[in-house]
Amino acid sequence: MKAPLTVAVRALCEFTARSGDLDLRFTPAPSALEGMEGHAVVQKRRGEKYEAEMALSGSYQDLQVRGRADGFDARLQQLEEIKTYRGPLEGVRPHHRALHWAQARVYGHLLCQARGLAQIKVALVYFQIGTQQETVLTEDCSAAELQQFFEDQCQRYLDWARSEAAHIQQRSAALAGLAFPMPAFRTGQRQLAVAVYRTARAAEPGACLMAQAPTGIGKTLGTIFPMLKAMVPPDEKQARDSEKESASRKLQALDKLFFLTAKGTGHGLALHALAQIQGALALSPESKGAPLRVLQMRGRDKACEHPDKACHGDSCPLARGFFDRLPAARRSAAASSADRTVWDGPAVRALALQHGICPYYLSQELARWADVVVADYHYFYDSSAMLYALTQQQGWRVGLLVDEAHNLLERARSMYTAPLSQFDLMAARQAAEGAVKKALDALQRQWNALNKTQNGQISDEGGAAEDTQEAELPLFAQTPRVAKLASRPSQAKAYQSCEAIPPALLAAVQRAIAAIADVQADQPLPPGDAVLSFYWELLHFQALAESFGPHALFDIQSLASPRHSTARKPLPALSTLCIRNVIPAPHLAERHAAAQATVLFSGTLSPPQFYRDLLGLPPETAWLEVDAPFAAHQLQLQIARHISTRWRDREASLVPMANLIAAQFARQPGNYLCFVSSFDYLQRVAATLQRLHPQLPLWQQERSMDDAARSAFLARFAADGQGVGLAVLGGAFSEGVDLPGSRLIGAFIATLGLPQVNPVNEAMLRVMNDVMGEGLGHDYTYLYPGLRKVVQAAGRVIRTEHDRGVVVLMDDRFARAQVRALLPVWWQVSGQ
Repeated sequence: MKAPLTVAVRALCEFTARSGDLDLRFTPAPSALEGMEGHAVVQKRRGEKYEAEMALSGSYQDLQVRGRADGFDARLQQLEEIKTYRGPLEGVRPHHRALHWAQARVYGHLLCQARGLAQIKVALVYFQIGTQQETVLTEDCSAAELQQFFEDQCQRYLDWARSEAAHIQQRSAALAGLAFPMPAFRTGQRQLAVAVYRTARAAEPGACLMAQAPTGIGKTLGTIFPMLKAMVPPDEKQARDSEKESASRKLQALDKLFFLTAKGTGHGLALHALAQIQGALALSPESKGAPLRVLQMRGRDKACEHPDKACHGDSCPLARGFFDRLPAARRSAAASSADRTVWDGPAVRALALQHGICPYYLSQELARWADVVVADYHYFYDSSAMLYALTQQQGWRVGLLVDEAHNLLERARSMYTAPLSQFDLMAARQAAEGAVKKALDALQRQWNALNKTQNGQISDEGGAAEDTQEAELPLFAQTPRVAKLASRPSQAKAYQSCEAIPPALLAAVQRAIAAIADVQADQPLPPGDAVLSFYWELLHFQALAESFGPHALFDIQSLASPRHSTARKPLPALSTLCIRNVIPAPHLAERHAAAQATVLFSGTLSPPQFYRDLLGLPPETAWLEVDAPFAAHQLQLQIARHISTRWRDREASLVPMANLIAAQFARQPGNYLCFVSSFDYLQRVAATLQRLHPQLPLWQQERSMDDAARSAFLARFAADGQGVGLAVLGGAFSEGVDLPGSRLIGAFIATLGLPQVNPVNEAMLRVMNDVMGEGLGHDYTYLYPGLRKVVQAAGRVIRTEHDRGVVVLMDDRFARAQVRALLPVWWQVSGQ
């Protein structure tokens, strides 16, 4: 007997009842906590006999509909759907109201059916969070009318749901028979695939795997293939074995696969691997049409057709009537998937424009129906991540593949860091009027007071130098740092970190947010308005303030400002306030727990405990280190022990470094990359090479290179070419660059990659010591991030099993055992 289809009331109505324009004009919305509190206030007002949070269900043909109604007043025979809002009620958009009424009517039918009622009142209760005022909109409905509405919605949904069920059944049959799409597994690739599959098949949700796998084994295909195989429902034996291992949870198949990347180049690799799998499925007798729907999600800046227009029907033609035309676009998308069309950026754009709707928001709708989504990290890990929210709402069992996962640390820190610039506050104050101006003035006073009281007047002198002192390694890994590292005096004056956010400042932020929200609700500010822009920054700051803890720090850093203005007295010092995330673990842990399985893979994830601690992975996270397919004889590795690139030794290092580069080039002419720690150091190395060895072809990375300039830099690495490209370690050319064969035969690395010693990093070190334990702070702040960049850069040289090359590590500290232990095990070092 075929299992019934199930759908939540909200999901049913979102599919069938939305109509009209896409309207994203800002309306101040309550937070999730405020929404729950608002519901509780309304429910409490109704009295003891009021039935709250009623579980209801009903069926239509083979569709089961379930949900939880907000409340029922038996005295009035009134079913209530409660919605919270801010500002005037007119700010609740028409397409939202249509959705709200549909939900209320469906719940009304389910209640009539459950209790045999012939007549009922259906009410929308709009509760204004700020004023605590209720607006109750009611309609008298007969059970027959509500049943007819319910059946109409179900019928519209059921046609699509049946096609979706057929698609999933067809997908499972095809994937069950899918063989690996290459003639054979590469060295280490099968080992990786088996570990990924076991993680995806874990009986309990939240299973995690960290896989360190070198370039050349086919990590992308080796992770996607087993995740897709885990979409196949388990057979009876697998199910029985799972029940024996875990009585509380039955083994189930994945619903979705999210392939998450740090950069756009990762999208191309994933889409190429998925195209190989689609090709293999095309040959499968079980495959009738394309069993996989693959969606690429692009950023708004790349997908928006009218960046000069606002996202509502009065401004943008692609927002006008969006929900009316969406069903036809959705049907066309399903038909195109049957023709083996991947929903990549160009395909989604063409489909959207064919139906006259927005490509960016069409892709967000298609995420509900895709089997595989290729997207940036922030679509799942950010505080407002769309894929994470859908996973929670829909109850999906998702598998996450986190590509080049070593990048997730810095990306997550950025997602959960909130700076506020006093220059932005000044711009907002100039544009503001009335109550908003008054609230921003109050914030300015609190801010100026903080400038003066943070250990004395904050100086506006100086700032972080572009090429300041690099961190030094302690002599032994276990030795705690007992001396404070030096920093420039001007930097010390310009920066202060705090263990808490001053309550008076936070109260001023909250008052400013409320004042702007009230005005915005009455008269929406246009995009780009200084007040609105500052409002978004304040909201982000407030949200992180609510979760502030030992994993973060609050700091204040002076901004360069004119010493004298046209007024008689100089301008006061200005600053940037920042809630700075140091350890993203508390924010990311719930994301990992929401997924059925998460696999983080990269060529550099050592040491594993560092990433496990900072990325919020569970203690039982599995670790896999895949053997490299390369042999030691492919790489000639040297350590230049006579060179020191410490900050104090930079000037003395230039001549021996230039001579070493020239000598290696003379012995073995070809293309080389030379990585240094900063642009200032790069220019000094280049000048020394040009002076001592003018015959050596050189080209160098420039600051803020655009795509064309980066492409031109890489084009110089022609097959069998000759020359040295100078680049900054950790920049655009130290990872994600593929120059196989004779395009690159060697690399010089003139730094350990240790972050600069500056007040920010020293404050982060103190947080690390407090949370991770004294002695680990230095390694977590400086050593591990630095050596990861070195290994990534050196990895540009050997890309295939046929490559040969040389890497010269130009610093005596590379000879230390502590450092050597963090280098790939297949490297065999010879001294120089």
